[in-house]
Parts: sequence; C-alpha cells; structure tokens
Amino acid sequence: MQSFLTEQEVSKRLNVSVATLRRWRLEKRGPMFVKVGSLVRYRPEDLDSWIAALPLGGGVAVMTTGAAS
Repeated sequence: MQSFLTEQEVSKRLNVSVATLRRWRLEKRGPMFVKVGSLVRYRPEDLDSWIAALPLGGGVAVMTTGAAS
C-alpha cells in the first residue's frame, strides 16, 4: 500500500508553514502532490525528488593571497 505524507508532515520536514505549501501549489512551484478526495497528500518519493532538484548554493571558496598593487 502507498504511503502518503500530510501537509503538516511536509511543512515540518521542509521547515515552512502549511500556508507556504499551499501558495507553492497555487503557483505550481512546490513538490508534486496527490488529491485524495478533498485532501492533499504528498508521496515521499516525489518530495525527495523535488528536494534533490532544488538548486544548490555556495560553492568552492576562492582564496586570495593579498591585494594587487
């Protein structure tokens, strides 16, 4: 049987509010979701895929060895 996550579980996992998840759904920019009647549910594998596809920040630090004269 398929396991689903609730909005509350996903919001805790992502550390965002349920309202943010709802706004992302309206803007079509959040993780894929499934409607079960009037309920919104998330498949764990869809959430993991969405997280993996997010852009990464940072990078390799570039060291400078002093100011140019």
